[in-house]
Amino acid sequence: MRFRIYKRKVLILTLVVAACGFVLWSSNGRQRKNEALAPPLLDAELPRGAGHLAMSVGIRRVSNESAAPPVPAAPRLEVDNLTLRYRSLVYQLNFDQTLKNVGNDGTWTPGELVLVVQVHNRPEYLRLLLDSLRKAQGIDEVLVIFSHDYWSSEINHLIAGVDFCPVLQVFFPFSIQLYPSEFPGSDPRDCPRDLKKNAALKLGCINAEYPDSFGHYREAKFSQTKHHWWWKLHFVWERVKVLQDYAGLIVFLEEDHYLAPDFYHVFKMMWKLKQQECPGCDVLSLGTYTASRSFHGIADKVDVKTWKSTEHNMGLALTRDTYQKLIACTDTFCTYDDYNWDWTLQYLTVSCLPKFWKVLVPQAPRIFHAGDCGMHHKKTCRPSTQSAQIESLLNNNKQYMFPKTLVISEKFTTPAISPPRKNGGWGDIRDHELCKSYRRLQ
Repeated sequence: MRFRIYKRKVLILTLVVAACGFVLWSSNGRQRKNEALAPPLLDAELPRGAGHLAMSVGIRRVSNESAAPPVPAAPRLEVDNLTLRYRSLVYQLNFDQTLKNVGNDGTWTPGELVLVVQVHNRPEYLRLLLDSLRKAQGIDEVLVIFSHDYWSSEINHLIAGVDFCPVLQVFFPFSIQLYPSEFPGSDPRDCPRDLKKNAALKLGCINAEYPDSFGHYREAKFSQTKHHWWWKLHFVWERVKVLQDYAGLIVFLEEDHYLAPDFYHVFKMMWKLKQQECPGCDVLSLGTYTASRSFHGIADKVDVKTWKSTEHNMGLALTRDTYQKLIACTDTFCTYDDYNWDWTLQYLTVSCLPKFWKVLVPQAPRIFHAGDCGMHHKKTCRPSTQSAQIESLLNNNKQYMFPKTLVISEKFTTPAISPPRKNGGWGDIRDHELCKSYRRLQ
C-alpha cells in the first residue's frame, strides 16, 4: 500500500517537474525571440565597417588565373556578433512581415494601389516624403512598403511615427552594411577601382578577370542600388504575403520623392483611363522632372509616350503582367553593364521586352524630385529649400488640383530609340550571379 502511494507521489512529482520544465523552455524561447526584436536592438546602430582584423595572413592564388603569382592575402575581416545578429533579425523581419496600422488581427486586404519606397540613409528627405504622404487624400487606403538597405534608428523612428496608412518594413538582406568586409560589400581582397587588368591579374585580387566596359572594377556603393531595386521588385511581387493575390498596381518610389495631395485621386483616374482607352500602355508614371509653374489647362491632361528612363522613372507603376515580362529578361537585366536600374530597364525596352514600353503620364506632375544630393551629386543637401519650392508650386496651383476628369492629350507614335549609353560599374560576374538568384531567395 505504501509502495503504491509512493509510486503515485513520484508520478505526480514527475508530471509537475515536466510541466514546469516545458513552461520554462517555452518562456525562454519566447524571451530569446523577443530579445532579438526588442527596442534596444531595434534602436541600436550597426557599426560602420563592422569587424576586426584576423590574426593570420595566408598565401592565396586567384582561382580564375592559375598563372598569377602567389601573393600574400589581405587580412580578412571577421564579422562581429552584432552584424550577425542584424543579419538574423533582417531575415526574421522579412519572414514575419508585420503590418502596422491595420486591424487588431493584423490582416488587411490591399485595394487599387501599393506604394514601395526604396530607402537608404537620407532621413531628412524621407521626412519630407512622409509629410507629403500625410497630406495626400485617400492615403489611408494605400499600403506603403518601405524597403531598406541601411539600418538606422532615426529612420526606424520616422516610420514608427506613420499613423495614417498601413505600413510594412522589409530589409534588403545583402546590403553593404550587413556585409561590410565581404561580397556584396567591399572585400579587402577586391581589385582597386582604377587598377589595370594586367596589374590586377599579377596582384591576384579576387575579381581581376571582371572589370567593367570602361576597365574599372566594382564599387559596392554603386552596385548596391541596382541589387536592391531588383531584389525589391521580386520580393514585393512574390514574397509579400498580403500581396499574393493582388491584382492592382505597385508604384515604386525613392526616399527623396515628394507627392502631390491629389496623386492618389489622379492615379485612380489614370488607371481607369488606361483600361478603357489605352490597354496597350505598359506602365504608368506620376510625372516627369519638368514641372510647369502653372497647372492651368494641363491639370486634367495625360500623355501616352514612349517610356524613357531619364524622364519617367519617378513614380513608376507596374502591373503583375508587366512584372512577369520583366522576369523573362532576368539574364539581360543582371548582366547589362550599367549600375543604374532605370538605364538597365531602358536597355530592356529595346533589346529584350516584346515591344517599346508605352507610358501614361500626367502633363502636370503629381510627383517631384526633392533630392539634390546623394550618390550622383556632391552638393550639400538642401532638403528644406527643395521642399519649400515644391510646396510653393503646389499652393499656387490648388485650384487646378483634383480634376473631375482626365483626357489623353498626346497620342503615342512609334519612336526611333537606340540603346542607351552604358555607364559601366556592373561588370563583375559575382553581381550577375547574385542578381539572378533573387527569385530563389527570400
